[in-house]
Amino acid sequence: MTTSGRRSRLLKAIGVISGTSMDGIDVALVATDGKDAVSVRAGATYPYPEELRKKLQAVIADPEAAEKTPLDDIEAEVTKAHGDAIAQFLADKGIPANTIDVIGLHGQTVCHRPERHFTRQLGSGAEIAKRFGVTTVYRFRHADVAAGGQGAPLVPLYHKALASELDQPLMVLNLGGVGNVTWLDDGTVIAFDTGPANALIDDFIRMRRGVHCDEGGQIAASGEPDKDMVAAFMQHPYFAKPAPKSLDRNEFHAAAAGVENLSDADGAATLAEFTVAAVVASLHHVPRPPVRWLVAGGGRHNAHLMRRLAAELKTQVSPVEAVRWNGDFLEAQCFGYLAVRSLHGLPISLPSTTGVPQPLTGGEQCQPEG
Repeated sequence: MTTSGRRSRLLKAIGVISGTSMDGIDVALVATDGKDAVSVRAGATYPYPEELRKKLQAVIADPEAAEKTPLDDIEAEVTKAHGDAIAQFLADKGIPANTIDVIGLHGQTVCHRPERHFTRQLGSGAEIAKRFGVTTVYRFRHADVAAGGQGAPLVPLYHKALASELDQPLMVLNLGGVGNVTWLDDGTVIAFDTGPANALIDDFIRMRRGVHCDEGGQIAASGEPDKDMVAAFMQHPYFAKPAPKSLDRNEFHAAAAGVENLSDADGAATLAEFTVAAVVASLHHVPRPPVRWLVAGGGRHNAHLMRRLAAELKTQVSPVEAVRWNGDFLEAQCFGYLAVRSLHGLPISLPSTTGVPQPLTGGEQCQPEG
Protein backbone atom coordinates (compact mmCIF):
# COMPACT_ATOMS: atom_id res chain seq x y z
CA MET A 1 0.00 0.00 0.00
CA THR A 2 1.25 3.50 -0.78
CA THR A 3 -0.41 6.52 0.75
CA SER A 4 -0.62 9.77 -1.13
CA GLY A 5 1.61 12.70 -0.31
CA ARG A 6 4.62 14.65 -1.46
CA ARG A 7 7.38 12.28 -2.46
CA SER A 8 10.99 12.40 -1.35
CA ARG A 9 13.50 9.55 -1.33
CA LEU A 10 12.05 6.41 0.19
CA LEU A 11 14.28 4.58 2.64
CA LYS A 12 14.07 0.83 3.09
CA ALA A 13 13.45 0.15 6.77
CA ILE A 14 13.11 -3.05 8.75
CA GLY A 15 11.05 -2.91 11.93
CA VAL A 16 11.23 -5.65 14.54
CA ILE A 17 9.17 -6.06 17.72
CA SER A 18 7.90 -8.61 20.17
CA GLY A 19 4.73 -7.52 21.92
CA THR A 20 3.78 -8.00 25.54
CA SER A 21 2.09 -11.29 24.70
CA MET A 22 5.50 -12.64 23.58
CA ASP A 23 3.84 -14.90 21.02
CA GLY A 24 6.65 -14.30 18.53
CA ILE A 25 9.06 -11.79 17.00
CA ASP A 26 7.53 -9.80 14.14
CA VAL A 27 9.76 -8.47 11.35
CA ALA A 28 8.56 -6.23 8.52
CA LEU A 29 10.03 -4.25 5.64
CA VAL A 30 8.65 -0.90 4.50
CA ALA A 31 9.86 1.77 2.12
CA THR A 32 8.98 5.24 3.36
CA ASP A 33 9.94 8.90 3.50
CA GLY A 34 8.85 8.97 7.15
CA LYS A 35 5.91 11.18 6.21
CA ASP A 36 2.91 10.15 4.10
CA ALA A 37 4.57 7.84 1.60
CA VAL A 38 4.53 4.25 2.81
CA SER A 39 5.05 1.15 0.68
CA VAL A 40 4.61 -2.08 2.65
CA ARG A 41 6.89 -4.80 1.31
CA ALA A 42 6.94 -7.96 3.46
CA GLY A 43 6.49 -9.35 6.94
CA ALA A 44 7.01 -12.56 8.91
CA THR A 45 6.83 -13.86 12.48
CA TYR A 46 9.47 -16.01 14.13
CA PRO A 47 9.11 -17.90 17.42
CA TYR A 48 10.83 -16.94 20.62
CA PRO A 49 13.04 -19.69 22.06
CA GLU A 50 10.76 -21.25 24.67
CA GLU A 51 13.30 -21.02 27.48
CA LEU A 52 13.80 -17.32 26.80
CA ARG A 53 10.05 -16.77 26.79
CA LYS A 54 9.83 -18.39 30.24
CA LYS A 55 12.65 -16.21 31.57
CA LEU A 56 10.95 -13.08 30.26
CA GLN A 57 7.60 -14.11 31.73
CA ALA A 58 9.28 -14.49 35.11
CA VAL A 59 10.88 -11.05 34.82
CA ILE A 60 7.65 -9.37 33.75
CA ALA A 61 5.77 -11.02 36.63
CA ASP A 62 8.12 -9.26 39.09
CA PRO A 63 7.92 -5.52 38.29
CA GLU A 64 10.49 -4.54 40.91
CA ALA A 65 13.03 -6.93 39.44
CA ALA A 66 12.13 -5.82 35.90
CA GLU A 67 12.86 -2.23 36.91
CA LYS A 68 15.96 -2.62 39.06
CA THR A 69 17.78 -5.85 38.07
CA PRO A 70 20.60 -5.46 35.47
CA LEU A 71 19.28 -8.32 33.24
CA ASP A 72 22.40 -8.20 31.03
CA ASP A 73 22.30 -11.92 30.22
CA ILE A 74 18.61 -11.90 29.31
CA GLU A 75 19.07 -8.77 27.22
CA ALA A 76 21.86 -10.50 25.31
CA GLU A 77 19.50 -13.42 24.64
CA VAL A 78 16.71 -11.07 23.53
CA THR A 79 19.12 -9.26 21.20
CA LYS A 80 20.30 -12.53 19.69
CA ALA A 81 16.70 -13.78 19.23
CA HIS A 82 15.73 -10.55 17.47
CA GLY A 83 18.89 -10.63 15.37
CA ASP A 84 18.22 -14.24 14.41
CA ALA A 85 14.68 -13.26 13.38
CA ILE A 86 16.01 -10.44 11.19
CA ALA A 87 18.61 -12.76 9.64
CA GLN A 88 16.00 -15.41 8.89
CA PHE A 89 13.67 -12.78 7.42
CA LEU A 90 16.38 -11.48 5.09
CA ALA A 91 17.22 -15.03 4.02
CA ASP A 92 13.58 -16.05 3.55
CA LYS A 93 12.76 -12.98 1.47
CA GLY A 94 16.04 -12.91 -0.46
CA ILE A 95 16.91 -9.41 0.74
CA PRO A 96 20.61 -8.46 0.98
CA ALA A 97 21.35 -6.64 4.25
CA ASN A 98 23.29 -3.96 2.36
CA THR A 99 20.06 -2.84 0.64
CA ILE A 100 18.50 -1.87 3.98
CA ASP A 101 18.88 1.77 5.08
CA VAL A 102 17.84 1.42 8.71
CA ILE A 103 16.57 -1.10 11.28
CA GLY A 104 14.04 -0.06 13.92
CA LEU A 105 14.51 -2.31 16.96
CA HIS A 106 11.71 -1.99 19.48
CA GLY A 107 12.87 -4.94 21.57
CA GLN A 108 10.95 -6.55 24.41
CA THR A 109 9.15 -4.42 26.98
CA VAL A 110 9.61 -5.81 30.48
CA CYS A 111 8.59 -2.80 32.55
CA HIS A 112 6.70 0.38 31.69
CA ARG A 113 6.19 2.91 34.51
CA PRO A 114 5.85 6.35 32.98
CA GLU A 115 4.64 7.80 36.29
CA ARG A 116 8.20 7.12 37.49
CA HIS A 117 9.69 8.39 34.21
CA PHE A 118 10.83 4.83 33.59
CA THR A 119 10.43 2.36 30.76
CA ARG A 120 12.50 -0.66 29.79
CA GLN A 121 12.71 -2.48 26.48
CA LEU A 122 15.40 -5.14 26.24
CA GLY A 123 17.50 -5.32 23.09
CA SER A 124 20.81 -3.75 22.07
CA GLY A 125 20.74 -1.47 19.03
CA ALA A 126 24.54 -1.41 18.95
CA GLU A 127 24.73 -5.20 18.63
CA ILE A 128 22.13 -5.29 15.85
CA ALA A 129 23.93 -2.50 13.95
CA LYS A 130 27.22 -4.38 14.30
CA ARG A 131 25.71 -7.72 13.23
CA PHE A 132 24.06 -6.44 10.05
CA GLY A 133 26.18 -3.44 9.18
CA VAL A 134 23.03 -1.29 9.15
CA THR A 135 22.21 1.87 11.13
CA THR A 136 19.86 0.80 13.92
CA VAL A 137 17.43 2.90 15.95
CA TYR A 138 16.26 1.64 19.33
CA ARG A 139 15.05 2.92 22.75
CA PHE A 140 12.12 4.59 21.00
CA ARG A 141 10.16 5.29 24.20
CA HIS A 142 12.86 6.66 26.46
CA ALA A 143 13.03 10.32 25.37
CA ASP A 144 9.26 10.62 25.57
CA VAL A 145 9.09 9.17 29.09
CA ALA A 146 12.05 11.30 30.24
CA ALA A 147 10.20 14.40 28.99
CA GLY A 148 7.11 13.53 31.02
CA GLY A 149 5.17 11.66 28.34
CA GLN A 150 3.60 8.25 28.62
CA GLY A 151 5.99 6.68 26.11
CA ALA A 152 3.06 4.87 24.51
CA PRO A 153 1.35 4.30 22.23
CA LEU A 154 3.81 5.15 19.46
CA VAL A 155 1.96 3.68 16.48
CA PRO A 156 -0.56 6.58 15.98
CA LEU A 157 1.52 8.57 13.48
CA TYR A 158 1.89 5.43 11.39
CA HIS A 159 -1.88 4.91 11.56
CA LYS A 160 -2.29 8.52 10.41
CA ALA A 161 -0.05 7.93 7.39
CA LEU A 162 -1.90 4.76 6.38
CA ALA A 163 -5.40 6.18 6.95
CA SER A 164 -5.05 9.46 5.07
CA GLU A 165 -7.60 8.42 2.42
CA LEU A 166 -10.09 6.61 4.69
CA ASP A 167 -13.39 8.01 5.96
CA GLN A 168 -12.98 9.75 9.31
CA PRO A 169 -13.38 10.08 12.25
CA LEU A 170 -11.82 6.67 12.47
CA MET A 171 -10.76 4.61 15.49
CA VAL A 172 -7.93 2.11 15.15
CA LEU A 173 -8.00 -0.36 18.03
CA ASN A 174 -4.98 -2.53 18.77
CA LEU A 175 -5.74 -5.56 20.93
CA GLY A 176 -2.36 -6.81 22.11
CA GLY A 177 -1.46 -7.59 25.69
CA VAL A 178 -2.83 -4.12 26.46
CA GLY A 179 -5.45 -2.38 24.32
CA ASN A 180 -4.78 0.99 22.72
CA VAL A 181 -6.65 3.25 20.33
CA THR A 182 -5.85 5.91 17.77
CA TRP A 183 -8.63 8.39 16.98
CA LEU A 184 -8.12 10.14 13.64
CA ASP A 185 -10.10 13.05 12.24
CA ASP A 186 -8.86 15.45 9.57
CA GLY A 187 -5.30 15.63 10.87
CA THR A 188 -6.19 15.41 14.56
CA VAL A 189 -4.63 12.43 16.33
CA ILE A 190 -5.61 11.28 19.83
CA ALA A 191 -4.22 8.08 21.28
CA PHE A 192 -4.10 6.21 24.57
CA ASP A 193 -4.22 2.78 26.16
CA THR A 194 -7.76 1.59 26.76
CA GLY A 195 -7.01 -1.03 29.43
CA PRO A 196 -6.51 -4.78 29.41
CA ALA A 197 -6.78 -6.72 26.16
CA ASN A 198 -5.22 -10.15 25.74
CA ALA A 199 -2.83 -10.19 28.72
CA LEU A 200 -5.36 -10.97 31.45
CA ILE A 201 -7.12 -13.60 29.37
CA ASP A 202 -3.88 -15.22 28.21
CA ASP A 203 -2.44 -15.41 31.71
CA PHE A 204 -5.66 -16.83 33.15
CA ILE A 205 -5.91 -19.52 30.46
CA ARG A 206 -2.21 -20.35 30.77
CA MET A 207 -2.62 -20.83 34.52
CA ARG A 208 -5.78 -22.92 34.17
CA ARG A 209 -5.09 -24.98 31.06
CA GLY A 210 -1.39 -24.62 30.27
CA VAL A 211 -1.96 -23.16 26.80
CA HIS A 212 -0.92 -19.74 25.53
CA CYS A 213 -4.33 -18.26 24.79
CA ASP A 214 -8.07 -18.80 24.40
CA GLU A 215 -7.94 -19.73 20.71
CA GLY A 216 -10.65 -17.82 18.86
CA GLY A 217 -12.34 -16.97 22.17
CA GLN A 218 -13.98 -20.39 22.29
CA ILE A 219 -13.60 -20.82 26.06
CA ALA A 220 -14.97 -17.34 26.78
CA ALA A 221 -17.85 -17.91 24.38
CA SER A 222 -18.87 -21.01 26.33
CA GLY A 223 -19.07 -19.16 29.65
CA GLU A 224 -21.13 -16.44 31.29
CA PRO A 225 -19.47 -13.21 32.40
CA ASP A 226 -19.88 -12.04 35.97
CA LYS A 227 -21.29 -8.59 35.20
CA ASP A 228 -21.01 -7.36 38.78
CA MET A 229 -17.35 -8.27 38.75
CA VAL A 230 -16.82 -6.43 35.47
CA ALA A 231 -18.58 -3.36 36.89
CA ALA A 232 -16.26 -3.50 39.89
CA PHE A 233 -13.22 -3.78 37.61
CA MET A 234 -14.37 -0.66 35.75
CA GLN A 235 -14.20 1.38 38.98
CA HIS A 236 -10.40 1.31 38.67
CA PRO A 237 -9.20 4.96 38.64
CA TYR A 238 -7.42 4.45 35.32
CA PHE A 239 -10.69 4.66 33.39
CA ALA A 240 -11.56 8.13 34.71
CA LYS A 241 -8.06 9.43 34.03
CA PRO A 242 -7.97 11.78 31.02
CA ALA A 243 -6.11 10.83 27.86
CA PRO A 244 -3.36 10.45 26.83
CA LYS A 245 -2.47 7.65 29.23
CA SER A 246 -0.69 4.32 29.14
CA LEU A 247 -0.39 1.09 31.10
CA ASP A 248 2.04 -1.58 32.11
CA ARG A 249 0.98 -5.06 31.00
CA ASN A 250 0.34 -6.22 34.58
CA GLU A 251 -1.54 -3.15 35.81
CA PHE A 252 -4.90 -4.93 36.28
CA HIS A 253 -3.80 -8.33 37.54
CA ALA A 254 -4.39 -7.50 41.20
CA ALA A 255 -7.71 -5.78 40.49
CA ALA A 256 -8.95 -8.80 38.50
CA ALA A 257 -7.87 -11.41 41.03
CA GLY A 258 -11.49 -12.34 41.78
CA VAL A 259 -11.76 -14.35 38.55
CA GLU A 260 -9.69 -17.05 40.23
CA ASN A 261 -12.91 -18.11 41.97
CA LEU A 262 -14.75 -18.66 38.67
CA SER A 263 -14.73 -21.62 36.31
CA ASP A 264 -12.43 -21.60 33.31
CA ALA A 265 -15.23 -20.61 30.95
CA ASP A 266 -16.83 -18.00 33.21
CA GLY A 267 -13.44 -16.54 34.12
CA ALA A 268 -12.45 -16.18 30.47
CA ALA A 269 -15.86 -14.71 29.64
CA THR A 270 -15.56 -12.20 32.49
CA LEU A 271 -12.09 -11.08 31.45
CA ALA A 272 -13.19 -10.79 27.82
CA GLU A 273 -16.12 -8.64 28.92
CA PHE A 274 -13.72 -6.48 30.91
CA THR A 275 -11.69 -5.89 27.74
CA VAL A 276 -14.85 -4.93 25.85
CA ALA A 277 -16.04 -2.59 28.62
CA ALA A 278 -12.64 -0.90 28.67
CA VAL A 279 -12.79 -0.33 24.90
CA VAL A 280 -16.31 1.12 25.13
CA ALA A 281 -15.14 3.47 27.89
CA SER A 282 -12.53 4.89 25.53
CA LEU A 283 -15.31 6.81 23.79
CA HIS A 284 -15.43 9.18 26.79
CA HIS A 285 -12.01 10.49 25.80
CA VAL A 286 -12.55 11.41 22.12
CA PRO A 287 -14.54 14.35 20.67
CA ARG A 288 -17.09 12.24 18.82
CA PRO A 289 -17.72 8.59 17.99
CA PRO A 290 -15.90 7.18 14.96
CA VAL A 291 -17.75 6.12 11.84
CA ARG A 292 -15.77 2.89 11.89
CA TRP A 293 -13.47 0.81 14.09
CA LEU A 294 -10.50 -1.05 12.60
CA VAL A 295 -9.01 -3.72 14.84
CA ALA A 296 -5.35 -4.80 14.83
CA GLY A 297 -3.35 -7.08 17.10
CA GLY A 298 -3.89 -10.68 18.06
CA GLY A 299 -7.27 -9.90 19.58
CA ARG A 300 -8.80 -9.42 16.14
CA HIS A 301 -8.59 -13.21 15.73
CA ASN A 302 -10.73 -13.69 18.84
CA ALA A 303 -14.17 -14.12 17.28
CA HIS A 304 -15.89 -13.79 20.66
CA LEU A 305 -14.23 -10.43 21.37
CA MET A 306 -15.03 -9.14 17.89
CA ARG A 307 -18.70 -10.12 18.22
CA ARG A 308 -19.01 -8.47 21.62
CA LEU A 309 -17.26 -5.31 20.45
CA ALA A 310 -19.62 -4.96 17.47
CA ALA A 311 -22.63 -5.49 19.74
CA GLU A 312 -21.54 -2.90 22.31
CA LEU A 313 -20.07 -0.27 19.98
CA LYS A 314 -23.10 -0.45 17.66
CA THR A 315 -21.13 0.47 14.55
CA GLN A 316 -18.90 -1.22 12.01
CA VAL A 317 -16.06 -3.15 13.66
CA SER A 318 -13.66 -4.80 11.21
CA PRO A 319 -10.18 -6.30 11.25
CA VAL A 320 -7.67 -3.98 9.60
CA GLU A 321 -7.45 -6.39 6.68
CA ALA A 322 -10.78 -4.91 5.55
CA VAL A 323 -8.80 -1.87 4.35
CA ARG A 324 -5.88 -4.01 3.14
CA TRP A 325 -3.61 -3.38 6.11
CA ASN A 326 -1.75 -6.39 7.45
CA GLY A 327 -2.68 -6.64 11.11
CA ASP A 328 -0.03 -9.24 11.86
CA PHE A 329 2.80 -6.85 11.07
CA LEU A 330 1.38 -3.39 11.65
CA GLU A 331 3.53 -2.66 14.71
CA ALA A 332 6.69 -4.06 13.12
CA GLN A 333 6.03 -1.86 10.08
CA CYS A 334 5.49 1.06 12.45
CA PHE A 335 8.94 0.77 14.01
CA GLY A 336 10.55 0.71 10.59
CA TYR A 337 8.57 3.86 9.77
CA LEU A 338 9.49 5.50 13.10
CA ALA A 339 13.15 4.64 12.56
CA VAL A 340 13.06 6.71 9.36
CA ARG A 341 11.32 9.56 11.19
CA SER A 342 14.03 9.37 13.83
CA LEU A 343 16.76 9.61 11.18
CA HIS A 344 15.06 12.72 9.78
CA GLY A 345 14.54 14.31 13.22
CA LEU A 346 10.75 14.17 12.84
CA PRO A 347 8.39 13.75 15.81
CA ILE A 348 7.39 10.22 16.78
CA SER A 349 5.05 11.34 19.58
CA LEU A 350 2.69 14.27 20.17
CA PRO A 351 1.04 15.89 23.18
CA SER A 352 -2.23 14.28 22.08
CA THR A 353 -0.75 10.77 21.78
CA THR A 354 1.57 10.41 24.77
CA GLY A 355 1.12 13.63 26.76
CA VAL A 356 4.65 14.78 25.97
CA PRO A 357 4.90 18.60 26.34
CA GLN A 358 5.60 19.20 22.65
CA PRO A 359 6.03 17.10 19.49
CA LEU A 360 9.13 15.05 20.15
CA THR A 361 11.45 12.91 18.09
CA GLY A 362 12.90 9.84 19.69
CA GLY A 363 15.01 6.76 19.30
CA GLU A 364 18.74 6.39 19.78
CA GLN A 365 20.80 5.79 16.64
CA CYS A 366 23.59 3.20 16.52
CA GLN A 367 25.95 3.23 13.57
CA PRO A 368 27.61 0.06 12.30
CA GLU A 369 31.29 -0.26 13.00
CA GLY A 370 33.61 0.77 10.23
